[in-house]
Amino acid sequence: MIAFYCKYSLRMGFLLIFCLIQFFYAEAKENPVKELQFTLRLSNRFPDSAFVILKRLHLQALANKDNRVIGMCLQQMGKICYAQGHYAQALDYHQQADKIFEQLKERNLLADNFNDMGIVYYQTFNKKLSRKQYDQALTLYRKSNNKIGLGETYGHIGHLYEKQQRYDSAFYYQRHALNEYQQAGYKQGVAKIYENLGSIYEDLVRYDSARYYFDQSLILYKAVNNEVSSIEVINNLGDILRKTGDYKGGLKFTRKALGLSVATKNEYQQASAYRDIAKSYNLLNQNDSAYHYMELSRKHLLHLYSDENNKQMAFLQIIYNIDKKNDEIANLENSRKLNLIISIAVVVVILLLIGVALLTISRQRLKLRENIAIAEKNEQLNLAQQEQLELKSRELTTHTLQVIQHNNFLDNMRNKLEEMIKEDKRDQKRQLQQLVRQINQNINHDQQWKEFTQVFEQLHQSFFDSLKAHCEDLTVNDIRLIALLKMNMSSKDMAVIFGISQDSLRVARYRLRKKLNISPGDNLSNFIQTI
Repeated sequence: MIAFYCKYSLRMGFLLIFCLIQFFYAEAKENPVKELQFTLRLSNRFPDSAFVILKRLHLQALANKDNRVIGMCLQQMGKICYAQGHYAQALDYHQQADKIFEQLKERNLLADNFNDMGIVYYQTFNKKLSRKQYDQALTLYRKSNNKIGLGETYGHIGHLYEKQQRYDSAFYYQRHALNEYQQAGYKQGVAKIYENLGSIYEDLVRYDSARYYFDQSLILYKAVNNEVSSIEVINNLGDILRKTGDYKGGLKFTRKALGLSVATKNEYQQASAYRDIAKSYNLLNQNDSAYHYMELSRKHLLHLYSDENNKQMAFLQIIYNIDKKNDEIANLENSRKLNLIISIAVVVVILLLIGVALLTISRQRLKLRENIAIAEKNEQLNLAQQEQLELKSRELTTHTLQVIQHNNFLDNMRNKLEEMIKEDKRDQKRQLQQLVRQINQNINHDQQWKEFTQVFEQLHQSFFDSLKAHCEDLTVNDIRLIALLKMNMSSKDMAVIFGISQDSLRVARYRLRKKLNISPGDNLSNFIQTI
């Protein structure tokens, strides 16, 4: 029955806490800054829930491009990871926040983040880098004249030297911190520095000074209602009394610390108080009581360890789920990008194919137009050549007719003159003979034949090339005879043109047949036409 009641009470307690979380979360959701303050309070007891809210808030800030909130989310996630012992992950979040605050020129946020990184480096035993972060924070706080920030940073540096047992330097920086907090009127900070000074004096076995500063610290913690820190100081006062031999006085303070720990459900301080009570009873030689309280301390530590393990497991599960979700989102994003790239590539290929097709068609059209233009040009050229050929042919025919007419005229003149000479009139004989010689000289003038031959060769260039290939030793008269035969001129006209008789023309034809190696049965004119 008792076990059932305990389980029922535990479930109702968790339900009540869940309802409170939902209430405060709904109230803070409207304002990102309030929401961050809410998650900061929530992270002390429910780091996994706080981390989930911070992740959601971080994504929302990314969507809204609110860099300030993005940086603050990263900084808080770093703090939660540090509190859970994930120092590497904590440092990564703080470094991301550092870049954002640097871009925004947010001095105070940047300095706060430097202090957080200094604490992380201190826990990883990298004292040099820890001090470097604190120095950077000091520089920024001085520029903004942030007294509280300066006090906090000086306190961290003093604590750093205290753990290195460099107490003079520790006192120096703790007093600097105290001065800054007092100027700012920040009681919480002053109380913390008094506690630090008391701790240093306790290490130096100067218990009177240690008790003085612990008393001053406790007064201020009570003034600001800081119960957790008050419990720690009360425990320290009990330790001082126990170390100075006042065991009963020490037990009084330790029991008071235990009562406050139970009231605030601070299990860590309960375990510490039980352990200190056990030490006092041991010094009083009441070992049964000492064993009893030491066992209570052990049980609370085991429960605390188990609870911390559960929190760690829950937090790791949250981290795993977030990483898994991020991986899924990244894979989907990569798939989307890949599909987009493939789509773009397909479109580009299609456009290229269309471009190539259009270019090919354009080139074909251009080539077709060029071919048409060339054909038209060739046709025009052929027409021009044909016209020129016809013109040359007409010129040749005209020239030949003129030669024939000229030679006929001269032949008639010569015949008439020869008849006149035969009449033997002495007074005209000499002059007439001279005239006959001049006519004979002009009948077969070379210039006329030269012009005729040039025109004929232009008209029948391929014919003459084939003729020369067939027979190379043709004379000028042979070529003239062949030209006239090519023109299908009659023997009578050829004789008139050459100014020779028909018999002489037959002899010339016979010689030409021999040079051309024409068979006796073949016709000379037909042979000439086939060349």
